[in-house]
Amino acid sequence: MTPLAPVHHTRAEAETAALAGALARELHAGDVVELIGELGAGKTAFVRGLAGGLGADPAHVRSPTFALANRYTGGRLPLIHVDAYRLDADDLDTLGLDDRTDAILAIEWPTRAEPIDAARRWRIELTHLGEHEREVRITPPIEPAPRSPRHPPRTTE
Repeated sequence: MTPLAPVHHTRAEAETAALAGALARELHAGDVVELIGELGAGKTAFVRGLAGGLGADPAHVRSPTFALANRYTGGRLPLIHVDAYRLDADDLDTLGLDDRTDAILAIEWPTRAEPIDAARRWRIELTHLGEHEREVRITPPIEPAPRSPRHPPRTTE
């Protein structure tokens, strides 16, 4: 597994989708992908790439602005796409996002849906640089360091 570079510049929606497809190969069931960017920054285009990278049909991906959440299947893992822009706490509870350990959760406007529990949380920041050009910053989850069985953690007494 080759780690993705932290900063990318894309010049077309297809390039943004291809980058997301590469990220999809790194994702595990239960992962959360937080999508940060202003309106029109390419968040839904990025989700199309995630869907394609997981093996689902990217042509079915639509912005869930009014549906709040869309679920895409047919790939190696289901993908749940949430637009939290119009969510309130009651909406979040009714979506049942706590029961998604078998899927990837891609969430637009994630700060409006706090807290969503996840062991692995990816942060994707999309910024307009021009009409079709974007800067995409990828922050991978912080993985806990593996413990050596020969060296158990120290205890203080």
